[in-house]
Amino acid sequence: MKKRVTGLGGFFFKTEDPKKIKNWYHNHLGLNTDDYGCTFWWKDEEGNKCSTQWSPFPKDTKYFQPSEKQFMMNFRVENLKELLVVLKEEGVTVVGEMEEYEYGKFGWIIDPEGNKIELWEPVDSAFL
Repeated sequence: MKKRVTGLGGFFFKTEDPKKIKNWYHNHLGLNTDDYGCTFWWKDEEGNKCSTQWSPFPKDTKYFQPSEKQFMMNFRVENLKELLVVLKEEGVTVVGEMEEYEYGKFGWIIDPEGNKIELWEPVDSAFL
């Protein structure tokens, strides 16, 4: 199997007021925020343009379920379909079905402490 995780795809967290917190990070830390949070652009070892997303979510979001945690990590991966099969064979809890969009494929797993982790096989060119 190729690489599994290739980078941090995003950090998502619950907050009382997503708009207020985005404004605070914009005003005090200079994050270039939009409706989704902030996208950080970087290049991988091969020089490909890649992104990492920082996103506050409403405190009552259902997106992190079944986890009750206040945050969710998103990891960039290669060959998500194959990786989900391997992880399941290794006894990792896979949540839901893989979803595919123009900007990539998504799958979800649960770690031993109940943290939901989003796995993303990105199509970074969709954002350019």
